[in-house]
Amino acid sequence: MDIVIDHLTKMYRGGIYALQDVNLTIPGGIFGLLGPNGAGKTTLLRILAGILRPSSGGLQIGAYDGNTESGRTAIKRLLGYLPQELGLYPDLKVAEFLDYIAILKRMDDSRKRRLHVEELLETVALQDVAKRKIKTLSGGMKRRVGIAQALLNDPRLLIVDEPTVGLDPEERMRLRNLLADLGTHRTVLLSTHLVEDIAQICQRMAVLKNGQLLFQGQVTDLIGMARGKVWHVTSKEGKPAGQCTIVSTLNVGTTTHYRVVSETSPTSSALSVAPTLEESYMWLMHHASATETVMPISPIPAV
Repeated sequence: MDIVIDHLTKMYRGGIYALQDVNLTIPGGIFGLLGPNGAGKTTLLRILAGILRPSSGGLQIGAYDGNTESGRTAIKRLLGYLPQELGLYPDLKVAEFLDYIAILKRMDDSRKRRLHVEELLETVALQDVAKRKIKTLSGGMKRRVGIAQALLNDPRLLIVDEPTVGLDPEERMRLRNLLADLGTHRTVLLSTHLVEDIAQICQRMAVLKNGQLLFQGQVTDLIGMARGKVWHVTSKEGKPAGQCTIVSTLNVGTTTHYRVVSETSPTSSALSVAPTLEESYMWLMHHASATETVMPISPIPAV
């Protein structure tokens, strides 16, 4: 199920833009939305989920027009949403919480509801803690409870906002693998400021900065755009100077090794190296010109 966003703008009082003329096509599967805090990612997700209304522009999710009341109602029925801050009930047991949310979603058959909750607990690998109170769970387990509640209505579109922030490496890996598996059967929109999340599980992505779309395309497209812009510098005399961004620093005895993003060689001895996604993202954010960004515009198809 494709999502087509056409010239979408969100402006708040005082002329403050959260989103500015965003044109973006999100295909089925798992798609990464990357950008720093304050880039407009959460605003875009809340518009997609029908929580906010755009100031102008169009939105099409599958066959439904997000600018109409009937379209927004239909969209809400087919999506699951995991916000960054999910309001859980800490004194409820995990299975009790999911059963309660299922009732709110009008799943009235108690037997089918119980079986569905059990199935989801297995999907998110929480069956062993089903009878534990939510307040006793780790941060990663709580995020998985959040994903389970978002999956209760078997959504065709799953939206997750910063799901791995604050998790330890093992929980982060487990959650990424879960999202990758879920993306084989539905559209999953993963919003994050962590480049590693995108690098691990996404092939397609978009980058937002200050409410504007800087890039959309394959992860490999962005890496290709940064080729010839990343350098390895070995120095005994301090960090390289000039118009460059230092991505990493490694001290080895009296010598320091730098990975640097720069349009030109920062020193006469610098070696051009293959960029990582993180380095490509840094090049896009700090060095790319408007003519180098990839921003294909796709009109909303007729219903």
